Amino acid sequence: MARPVKKQPEQWKKEILDAAKELFFSKGYEETAIQDIMELAGGAKGMFYRFFQSKEEVMHALGDQMFLENNPFETVRGRSDLNGLQKIRKVLAFDRADGDREELSRQAVPILKDPRILLAAVKANRRVLTPLWFELIEEGRRDGSIHTEYAKELSELLALVNFWMLPSVFPADAEEIRHKCRFVAEVLSAMGLPIIEDEMYERTERILGGYREERKE
Repeated sequence: MARPVKKQPEQWKKEILDAAKELFFSKGYEETAIQDIMELAGGAKGMFYRFFQSKEEVMHALGDQMFLENNPFETVRGRSDLNGLQKIRKVLAFDRADGDREELSRQAVPILKDPRILLAAVKANRRVLTPLWFELIEEGRRDGSIHTEYAKELSELLALVNFWMLPSVFPADAEEIRHKCRFVAEVLSAMGLPIIEDEMYERTERILGGYREERKE
């Protein structure tokens, strides 16, 4: 009788992430327990903690995985038919069209209330997204499609503005979120990046509009 083949660590990690993604999308993040994930992955609960410290960490790992699998920056890099500004708009359009990432972002809003988790997300965006935005803004400056003296500052702002929009960080209702979107659009346009479109308002409302945070005086 042949011995069962032992799974390699990377295979276990992948299957845990796949199971978590399926359950988060079908049951919801809040309704999914670690035990549920491991039952679907076919492993003992202890196996989970070999790779992840918490369910929140799984959520972040899923976000990273989905970004790398469908990286919009790589999609536009090297396209000679687009200038820098058009590439930035295309990146945002690709992001809006990714329904799975939108759903994951929506479910992640409540857990970002935890300062530790929020800090980890901010650091990840700063490390990964800031240089990607800077590359495209600088390309736009070189080809004349973007006129700004604030390439570094704008690349940082684009990577971090979504955290300012979170009602779990700064409590806001749907109308206040729309007002923030208009503010961001005007600021970016004044700085040489007219990139915010109506579809982005709608997407922001879909992700953030349903979350309600108790206001504190």
